[in-house]
Amino acid sequence: MARMTIQEMFLKQKEAMRARTKQATSLLREDEMGWRPVPGALSVGEMLRHVWVSEEGVRRAALEGNFAYYEKRIPEGLGAVVGKPRTLTEELESLDRVHAETLSQVAQFPLERWEEERVHEGLGFRRKIAVMLFRINEHEVHHQAQLMTYLRMLGTPVPEPFARR
Repeated sequence: MARMTIQEMFLKQKEAMRARTKQATSLLREDEMGWRPVPGALSVGEMLRHVWVSEEGVRRAALEGNFAYYEKRIPEGLGAVVGKPRTLTEELESLDRVHAETLSQVAQFPLERWEEERVHEGLGFRRKIAVMLFRINEHEVHHQAQLMTYLRMLGTPVPEPFARR
């Protein structure tokens, strides 16, 4: 039996994480986009936007060495890169678009380059490409769980991760 490569593992994990995110986002309503649990917390819309904007920025840094996202995000904060959320439909379309771009570009990225480091001395940034890519998945899972907590607070029952027997 052939072993799974780190690239295949990333892609498989990314697809699984997105399926669970889609379960949660399918429960959202347009009128919930501005809701936030407390002042200063991300709203539902800001969280959706943050997930795809971050994924796109981190992917570009990892695969292309383009640090534009980090060059703005690190010194200026999250608000500088997230921008204003649009409609629920538009944010979900952007999530899907960026996800598809990530899958395609990562699948084409040479396996032998996954151990290379991306370095930006001005930001004190040094990480392996593989670590950066897997961080995209970790980040989505974090916000997926946060979104499910928001949904519970809004009174929406969320699906259990495992079927009950």
